[in-house]
Amino acid sequence: MVNQANQKTLQMIADFSNAKGPSGFEDETVLAARKHIGSGFDVEEDCLRNFYMYRKNNTGNKPVFMLDAHSDEVGFMVHSIRPNGTLRFVALGGWNVGSLASSKVLVRNAEGNWLPGIIAAKPVHFMSASEKSSSGAADISALSIDIGAVNARDAEENFKIRIGEPVAPDVTMEYDEQHDLMFGKAFDCRIGCAALIETRHRLQDENLDVDLVGVLSSQEEIGERGIHVAVNRVKPQIAICFEGCPADDTFTEPYAVQTAFKKGPMLRYMDKSIICSPRYQRYSLDLAETLNIPAQASVREGGGNNGAIIHTSLDGIPTIVIGVPVRYIHSVHGIASYYDFEATVRLAVEIVKSMNEGIIKGF
Repeated sequence: MVNQANQKTLQMIADFSNAKGPSGFEDETVLAARKHIGSGFDVEEDCLRNFYMYRKNNTGNKPVFMLDAHSDEVGFMVHSIRPNGTLRFVALGGWNVGSLASSKVLVRNAEGNWLPGIIAAKPVHFMSASEKSSSGAADISALSIDIGAVNARDAEENFKIRIGEPVAPDVTMEYDEQHDLMFGKAFDCRIGCAALIETRHRLQDENLDVDLVGVLSSQEEIGERGIHVAVNRVKPQIAICFEGCPADDTFTEPYAVQTAFKKGPMLRYMDKSIICSPRYQRYSLDLAETLNIPAQASVREGGGNNGAIIHTSLDGIPTIVIGVPVRYIHSVHGIASYYDFEATVRLAVEIVKSMNEGIIKGF
């Protein structure tokens, strides 16, 4: 059963997941953060929609510990309107294109309203034999968004569609209490945004040896853009990147599974963008073991994250990535476990509480 305190946290996770915020359009994610951050923080926002949360009891003379999670989700942008009224669109981020056909989406129009649409591919009835034998759309240009318009003029004048507007999956988060599972969209990285704010809440009254700054950074899915600005503004001495990371327990050989459900957060040694600070990584995994907090370690052959930018910024910043396992990220629907979310927050809280200038210099 989920207790009352967790119900409040679940609502925060749902608000983050449900927020429509493709890369460059993170406004709703920032609104969710403002709703749930509570008192005890000074907040700021820049023109890239990076959202900064400074602990009011920071002293200004301690090492700065930055907690980061990216606020954008993979989404789309309207490219143009076809003569038949359907919309050509481009991807914002790296989609699993084969999973898109028949997905329901929301398209923002010129009046700021979000209109329902369906990602459409050619019906099987009209496919040639070669098309039927193929594995599906190989390129996003083969797909359209159908909002129900009868022609381009109808789409422009009655639906108020214009180019350059964002498109997001139309998914509302649901929680299966019996099995402790959350079903929703954008857990990469909205589950990380929620973990960051929950970590900050639990540290609010702690006497820390670091000054804590939280950042919800923008445009990660299109090349870690927002964090470039954020890290130079915050100038941290150490960092944690929260992520929603791809679970591998449904398709990987058992011996190679490193990001399974209900075994705690995944701390990666590396992916194609970063080798996480080895001493800091080991310190964090050892701390989890000492405190009996479930955690997993991984060596990733692909992927990338904001940590790649942080750890090579300024004079070099010790950085680790703590990821909540999520099945089927970069598709319209994902699944995550509250158990893993809670373990992620517990570990992050203990890392921050344990940190001081001497330990940081040892990394």
